[in-house]
Amino acid sequence: MIFPESLDAKMIAACGMNCGLCRGHLREKNRCSGCNGDDAGMPRSCMTCRIRNCDEIKASADAFCFECRRFPCARLRQLDKRYRTKYGMSMLENLASIRELGLERFVASERERWRCPECGGVVCVHKERCLYCGHVRS
Repeated sequence: MIFPESLDAKMIAACGMNCGLCRGHLREKNRCSGCNGDDAGMPRSCMTCRIRNCDEIKASADAFCFECRRFPCARLRQLDKRYRTKYGMSMLENLASIRELGLERFVASERERWRCPECGGVVCVHKERCLYCGHVRS
């Protein structure tokens, strides 16, 4: 089981995605290390992501999309709309929180937000139920 304490700043992608909540990171086999990690275990869709491979993001290792002159670009708006609709999470809201609170305080708030109230594990953003105990996410 992965606990919220394992969520840290390196798991936050440039687009605002908390990769620590992704089913690719939470799975047992071929665990993805997130957009800021290496490509081992990373789903093809993430490896070829236009945001992850954006020249402006690559030029600055610690950059977030809100620092870009084109923010928010069409790709980020599309990704945000899909995640808000399907999973109840917004990349644009995450980026606004990072800008307002700072990365460390944002990560601390994410640890609480995505902690399963039943078993204490990390709740996957892509599932309605906790992967570990089956508790329904509210």
